[in-house]
Amino acid sequence: MTRSHITGFSNARVKHWRSLRDKKHRKRSGQFLVEGLRLLEDARTSGRLPRELVMAAPELGGRDPHPLLEKLEGEVLAAGGEIITTTPDILTKITGKSNPQTVLGVFEEWETGLAVINRAAAPIWLVAQDLRDPGNLGTMLRTGDAVGAGGLILIDDCADPFSAEAVRASMGAVFTQTVAQARWEEFVPWLRRGEGQLVAASLRDTVPYRAAPYQSPCFILVGNESRGLPEQYEAECDLRVTMPMLGRADSLNAAVAGAVLAYEVLAHIKTR
Repeated sequence: MTRSHITGFSNARVKHWRSLRDKKHRKRSGQFLVEGLRLLEDARTSGRLPRELVMAAPELGGRDPHPLLEKLEGEVLAAGGEIITTTPDILTKITGKSNPQTVLGVFEEWETGLAVINRAAAPIWLVAQDLRDPGNLGTMLRTGDAVGAGGLILIDDCADPFSAEAVRASMGAVFTQTVAQARWEEFVPWLRRGEGQLVAASLRDTVPYRAAPYQSPCFILVGNESRGLPEQYEAECDLRVTMPMLGRADSLNAAVAGAVLAYEVLAHIKTR
């Protein structure tokens, strides 16, 4: 149970927190940043607490006492974490934003191997291959939460689910959804060792998405934003579906396509 105060820009801990904006430093340290009381409260109610809670002191422009913040502080201290007060200028340095949130948390990354997936825990799982936009990744997590999916499996070279952009776009769903990361050659044998239907939007040998025979658990696969799925990945799918494109656009945004399919699968499974 510790509290401390930091005022120096050259402080080693400030430099470390600032470095967590970069993926390589997040991976090296196994830590990531979460900005803002709302996201921190989402984490707390999902059973995850920051190792360090960094906030601007009220007398230096920080947040006035708030019941949610006070509860969070108490639980962080009870769990052996640390509360650090600092200045708004240092928070600006850490986050790189001219108008940063007045509180942020430093979290330990959690395990994201395929072993964390319990395919029987939910009827729907989202799978993204080579998804590069952290906003799309966060949106898929948010969609998964909305449809009651078990989580999101990231295949090959996806954006980092622990980046500030992905966490923010998820609207807290990074804490409610199971996240796993794997290579394709690891994912396919894992999937085939148990129940699970792999479904993707495609133009090859497809059926209309609203008339498709979806099965639970259904793994909905979306591909890279610009290239889509490699042909050999589509060939591995149990079901390929097509969605009508009535305008000039030839495809939907990857995260939007995943959401459309997820809600159709949800409707199909619920009526069985």
